[in-house]
Amino acid sequence: ASPSARCLGTARALGLRAEPAAGLAGCDMGRWRGRTLDDVAATEEAGLAAWLADPEAAPHGGESLRDLRVRVGAWLDALREGSGRVTAVAEPDVVRAAAVHALGVPDEAARRLDVRPLTAVHLSGRNGRWNLRIGEPLTG
Repeated sequence: ASPSARCLGTARALGLRAEPAAGLAGCDMGRWRGRTLDDVAATEEAGLAAWLADPEAAPHGGESLRDLRVRVGAWLDALREGSGRVTAVAEPDVVRAAAVHALGVPDEAARRLDVRPLTAVHLSGRNGRWNLRIGEPLTG
C-alpha cells in the first residue's frame, strides 16, 4: 500500500495485509503539500503553469511527475515473475503513473486519466509487457 494513512486504512478495511511500500508513495509535492490548486495558483501562478505543462517540472521543490512515473514503474517492474497476484492500494496519482508506465505512453497522458475512488485497476503481465483493465468496482 501507499504509506499514506488513507491507503493503509483502506487496505485494512478490505482485509488486506497492509505493508507500506515506499515505491507506491504519492507524489512528493514539496512546499505545495496540503495546499489546494486554487491556493497555489493564487501565489505561484507561473510555477503551477510550468508544472501542468511539463512532466519534468518540479517548481514546488518536490518530485516531478516523470520522477513519480519512473519510481512507480520501477516498483512494478521489480515484481518477480511467478509472484502471483499482488494487490496494491494506492493514491490516484500513483495509479495514473502505473497506467502510463504499463501502456508505455508519454508522461503527459497521466493528466488525462481520471481515477475514481474505490475502483480497481488491474495490471497483468510482466517483463515490460503489461495489460490494463480499468474502472471496475472495488471488491475485497
